[in-house]
Amino acid sequence: MVIERSGLPSAEEAHVRWHDLECGLYSADIGLWLELARQSALLAPGSPILDLGCGTGRVSLALAAAGHEVLALDVDAGLLQALRARAEGLPVTTVHADARSFELPQAELGLCIAPMQTIQLLGGAHGRLQLLAHARAHLRPGGVLACAIVTEAEEFDVSRGDLGPGPEVARTESEIYASRPMSVKVRSGAVRIERMRRILSSAGGRPAVEVSAEENVIELDVLTAAQLAAEAAEAGFRDGGVRKIGATDEHVGSEVVILVAD
Repeated sequence: MVIERSGLPSAEEAHVRWHDLECGLYSADIGLWLELARQSALLAPGSPILDLGCGTGRVSLALAAAGHEVLALDVDAGLLQALRARAEGLPVTTVHADARSFELPQAELGLCIAPMQTIQLLGGAHGRLQLLAHARAHLRPGGVLACAIVTEAEEFDVSRGDLGPGPEVARTESEIYASRPMSVKVRSGAVRIERMRRILSSAGGRPAVEVSAEENVIELDVLTAAQLAAEAAEAGFRDGGVRKIGATDEHVGSEVVILVAD
């Protein structure tokens, strides 16, 4: 991956670049979101697609490029700013809101998606129920909420001598960004993923020198497709089955739980 801008980044720029590096390169699920969008367009023509936890637009931009109108929602204003710049000329409207508490003027949507384990980042069942309830309030009967989840986590710890995955790397004209997973641990109902982020200066053709290093931690709620379907039933959904997304060399496989609004 090559990022064209040069010069030491501001905190906001670095935040976007880390997101792009750690999330933006994944593409194994794009075909499924496009398939669901085509199906929704047949059943609810003219209805926009709601992308929850859109980030810098990995999925939103693919859907918009295919001709679908997209409402791209995220709680992170900096990521949305980057998405707006990238979406110029495409049918994308950004929405700065929390997926657990959003209110949109659009109702009767045909499709709402929550890619990249968004629904596992909400701090437990209460947060998931909030998202489910708000999604249901914006979907027409028969509309679909599709949520990607990871159900299997392979534990490792580099500090114990485990090899672990190699770093993901991106370059600018003067910097190298490297993000390496250091451990994955399953504890107390959560999958804890620890990364080490390093920025190295490579200006002027000189040997790269580390200028920044920081730890980054995220926690995903442990969740199964059956558990999510049961919780969704409380919010007015019925189980529409599960679609599988295979593992890649860099990413574990996932499941997309299809929930149909009653």
